[in-house]
Amino acid sequence: MFGIVRPCRHVMCKGLYADWMGHLCGLCLALRDEHGHLSRLVTNYDGLLVSVLTEAQSPTSTSRRRAGPCALRGFKGADVVESEGVRLAASVSLLLAAGKVSDHVADGDGVYARRPVAAGATRLAGRWSSAGTAMAGTLGFDPTPLTAAADRQTLLERAPAQVPPRSSAAPGLRELTGPTEDAVAAAFAHTAVLAGKPHNREALEAAGRGFGKLAHLIDAVEDLADDRASGAYNPLAATGTGLDEARRHCDAAHAELRAAVDELDLPRPGLTRALLVRETGSAVSRAFATAGTHGTGHPPGHAPSDPGAPPGGRPPKRDPGGLLSLACAALTCCTCGLYRPAWDEDREGSFCERFDCSGYDCCGNCCSCCPGEDGCCCDGCGCD
Repeated sequence: MFGIVRPCRHVMCKGLYADWMGHLCGLCLALRDEHGHLSRLVTNYDGLLVSVLTEAQSPTSTSRRRAGPCALRGFKGADVVESEGVRLAASVSLLLAAGKVSDHVADGDGVYARRPVAAGATRLAGRWSSAGTAMAGTLGFDPTPLTAAADRQTLLERAPAQVPPRSSAAPGLRELTGPTEDAVAAAFAHTAVLAGKPHNREALEAAGRGFGKLAHLIDAVEDLADDRASGAYNPLAATGTGLDEARRHCDAAHAELRAAVDELDLPRPGLTRALLVRETGSAVSRAFATAGTHGTGHPPGHAPSDPGAPPGGRPPKRDPGGLLSLACAALTCCTCGLYRPAWDEDREGSFCERFDCSGYDCCGNCCSCCPGEDGCCCDGCGCD
């Protein structure tokens, strides 16, 4: 539920990381205030991007409010974002979560195969979908691309069940990523409406499609081994797409995303570039490092300039299961994904364990933190 964009405080300027946390906490509190504590479970790093994009298009910082102490902040208060962009992020997160839960129920994944769990999850998904749709209405956002994405995805995934991969009757990889691309494109584009920058709409749609494709492919790469073991559906396996080819698709999507971001009129570009350009590239590296290849012919853990690669190709730690695993999963949810147990950090490619990121939290390294068109964004990163 936490998405592919997971910035680490050690590889991002202090000012940018503080801004990101302001958006994250603002989303969490917006969900709590309007939809209750349980809705905070849908806090989504990728959905948070629409809040970041809305603020990036404004010449001045969006309004903040003082939040009370929180365990994630060492029981300190913080200034958190309070804006229409945060409310759009909350709506998007609710709708995406509803679609994901419904998809798990339809596929009978894991515990969702049990009738009581499936029934409860279906009711919860319906509640989240209704809440997200209602909130979208107050913002003038048509949620149809998001609400229809899950149904379209289910139809596409069931289509190749009777035909072999690569058959002309089977959906191709581009077609399979289409619903996700359309949903993210619609959400990104609406930030131009909220920010009063209609001329950004076309580039935002292109950025949304690039990011949506990346998110779908990275998720498929990360789940490929488990899906093969369990017999669950995976778009790469269903289309006969190898990891090398998948890496080429990811690199192309990342290039499209970066080109679209370069076209945007952003008075405050620092955080947007750090997340949509740098962090998405790191997400691709992490996914293919743990998948056992980087698509470049290098063995795992030895690809040059790859911060996501595990040193020495060390094997990931295993989830111990039982009460310890359950307790860690609960703590991960309660901390919006900022806490990760050791086995999950290995799977996700934790920067702090896999990359010497010392010294990347100051203005001296701002150009490494958030490169812009000219290689640096120091003018807008807000370092202190």
